[in-house]
Amino acid sequence: MNKSRRHAARHGTAAALLLALVPVPAAGQTIQELQRQIDELKAQIKTLTEAQRAAAIPAAPAPAAISPPSVVASAPVPEPQRVATMPQPPSSRTPWYERLKLRGYTQIRYNGLLDSADAPGPNGSRLRSVHDASINDDGGFLLRRVRLVLQGDVTDRLQLYFQHDFGAAVNNQSSSERRENFGQLRDVYVDWFLDPERRLRLRFGQSKVPFGWENLQSSSNRLTLDRSDAINSGVPGERDVGINAYFTPAPVQAIWDRLAKNKQKLFGNYGAFGVALYNGQGTNRTERNGVLMKVAMATWPFALDGLGPLFRGQVLELGGSAMFNRFRPELRSGGVSPIDYGDDRVAFHAILYPQPFGIQTEWTAGVGPQYDGQTGIVRSRRLGGGYVQLMADIGRTPVGRAIPYVRWQRYRGGWKANVDAPRMETDEWELGSEIQLVEALELTIAYARMERREADARRIGRATGDLIRTQLQFTY
Repeated sequence: MNKSRRHAARHGTAAALLLALVPVPAAGQTIQELQRQIDELKAQIKTLTEAQRAAAIPAAPAPAAISPPSVVASAPVPEPQRVATMPQPPSSRTPWYERLKLRGYTQIRYNGLLDSADAPGPNGSRLRSVHDASINDDGGFLLRRVRLVLQGDVTDRLQLYFQHDFGAAVNNQSSSERRENFGQLRDVYVDWFLDPERRLRLRFGQSKVPFGWENLQSSSNRLTLDRSDAINSGVPGERDVGINAYFTPAPVQAIWDRLAKNKQKLFGNYGAFGVALYNGQGTNRTERNGVLMKVAMATWPFALDGLGPLFRGQVLELGGSAMFNRFRPELRSGGVSPIDYGDDRVAFHAILYPQPFGIQTEWTAGVGPQYDGQTGIVRSRRLGGGYVQLMADIGRTPVGRAIPYVRWQRYRGGWKANVDAPRMETDEWELGSEIQLVEALELTIAYARMERREADARRIGRATGDLIRTQLQFTY
């Protein structure tokens, strides 16, 4: 009872008067009657308290009968909408551990050689691939990629990207014996966004060269096990040190956002238009001639919904790229060539995204350094090739989401990243499927029929072989 009176006293004179009206309980009253009076008193105090609070809030002025025209004229103009895949970055005052994120992925491979035939002669080509060191007579498991990425916003307009690969290899450690799983820098750059919508950016550092659609696509996202020889021959390793400018119009970003929502395998946002300058010697290699490599790229997705019900939801992306460079390959006689070789190429791409069926193709042509077996010297010679790939997204299966594919590729030209820029001759079929067992675990199984000239200037002819190829990828 005393507690109830202390509580009521805090609400002023009105509560005190109310307490005074409550009769003092007689000795004959039961405990139940006392409890009932206490409950009634509490309810009355609560009603009085709410009435006092309501009286303390000033009443809002009544709205005018007719809104003046100036209200409409002074309505604030909405801020421009940001690109959908570029959410509002965290404030620079946000702690660093909330602005930066650490992620990565690992790929484990095993190739089963069904049969193979080397080219005739003691120097005949063996069945080898420039993309997979485990394609050989000994085989075995291979950690193809072990990537770790640190990425995030340093400020509202500056974004950091740092990627290291712990699956690289080095040679000449002991009688030319190869050593696996060394750390190697892949990417380190910052993006400086020149507009609040993040459609226009400048990129500084070591990053992917915008030549070829498949080259820009992350290996964690690519459907096939390896990139094609023809497209990748322009930029083996896909990266160089330089400066880029990328621009993405809002209509293009809207289509890419729609494709990403449908879990399509995009090439990554490198802009619908890009121009760049690089050293031109390749990934983690010293510049040798002072001549910068010039690169330009353009790509545009077209929504085909207007063509009728058959094309509803379909997207066709078309584009091309060009590079102009002077390259100095390494020589078996020692060091790097003192001669600049013309390394100029163009490429085009077309992708009909699989919804559920799709097709993807890229082709390139140009000139590049190439070893001439007849004269025994490196020359700048013509090159060309590409691939055609069919795929289908059949959705969920009892073992996970499945995306089967078939690809044919062809290439004739030099491989400038190897000693003496050897000539390659590739004809290859690959039939396989990616199976997403769970969200962070993917299994790819493929059959490949290969006819390849080994990327070694001392080898001649072409080797053939049939392989069962497997890869398990887990992301984190």
